[in-house]
Amino acid sequence: MVIELSVPDLDGVRAATAALASWQRSGEALQLHPGDIGWFWRLGGARVSDAVRTWRADGAIAAVGLLDGADVLRVTTAPALRQDAALAAAMAEDISLPERGVLPAGAANVEVPSGARLDAALADAGWKVGEGWTPLERDLAAPVEPAGARLRIVVVDGSDAGLVTAWAAVQRSAFDTAAAVDERWYAMAEGAPFADARCLLGLDGDEPAAGIIAWSAGEGRPGILEPMGVHAEHRGRGHARAITLAAAAALRELGASSAQVCTESERTAAVATYRSAGFAAMPERFDRTRAA
Repeated sequence: MVIELSVPDLDGVRAATAALASWQRSGEALQLHPGDIGWFWRLGGARVSDAVRTWRADGAIAAVGLLDGADVLRVTTAPALRQDAALAAAMAEDISLPERGVLPAGAANVEVPSGARLDAALADAGWKVGEGWTPLERDLAAPVEPAGARLRIVVVDGSDAGLVTAWAAVQRSAFDTAAAVDERWYAMAEGAPFADARCLLGLDGDEPAAGIIAWSAGEGRPGILEPMGVHAEHRGRGHARAITLAAAAALRELGASSAQVCTESERTAAVATYRSAGFAAMPERFDRTRAA
């Protein structure tokens, strides 16, 4: 098996995103999803291309990684190759050696699906157990019950600039960041994954109160929710549960088999919110980490 690491151009990113979509399976360990690349696209196409890594085995895409920050790699492999020793060894070497152009020297973290051979290969290369994350999943075979009428849900598709502005305002407040601006929403909407997504805004009266994006990987596959946030002035009113249920219903309309989400295990309130929306916790996943 000939294994090649590359930094793809935007056409290559689209091919990698399509491969990721085909690898999604309900009930299996949570992994990198097309929606993760779709959300990253808010930084622009050039940044996406710089951040994606692909590994090809005999010419076919075998693994895809996303540098979600300079020192955080989120990576997964084709399901049929998840236990392939040669691929895992080659990837662990590429990830560990700064000259390969994946991660820089020093402190870094890697997100790998639980049970993947790559996780063991990184451990053998000296990477320690890092932060714990709780994946959650809700089956979408049955209709999703509405959360009540208090939060009015609207779709943000770019046809109404005011809704884009309101959605961005929710993100700024929810995540305490000035970076969530309208321009980033439009950049994200130009990305290939957004064609299979639904961006939702929750209004409490006329005030923007909550926002979420439901990312589909195609009919019969799990979708993910990323990000979900509630405006600081509208917390404690059940809006997080309501907007989560709305996004799960949107994924069902898009043909998804399940809705998935993942949050830091220490964020017990977030885990409780997803559980209240019918999500069941999957086995905890731990990053691999390297000290400075």
